[in-house]
Amino acid sequence: MELVLVILIGIFYAAGVFLVLRRSMVRLLLGIILLSNGTNILIFLLGYLVKGKPPVIPKDLQVFQDIYADPVPQALILTAIVISFGLTAFAIVLLKRVYALIDSDDLDSLNTPEEEEEDL
Repeated sequence: MELVLVILIGIFYAAGVFLVLRRSMVRLLLGIILLSNGTNILIFLLGYLVKGKPPVIPKDLQVFQDIYADPVPQALILTAIVISFGLTAFAIVLLKRVYALIDSDDLDSLNTPEEEEEDL
């Protein structure tokens, strides 16, 4: 199971970096989303995958001696998912507004002043 997740993380990172390096604003946003999802899976993988073992210590034990799933990475991932959803929603609205203003999806057109565009 861990090997499949490691391969999936590699695919997400490779596709995310590829999309971030494109000139389109939509592809930039999709690349950032893929990078954040790959990071979430990486954090989840570092918390150990243990099926059916709760992260609770029974009352009669002083120290937990069995293998258990760490709840901290799971809480961090849940928080990261909520934050990335808010960031994605904001970025979509921002991209829609920028596209309405400049009628282009190209990132290079954002850096070019209007005077230079008229000369070209």
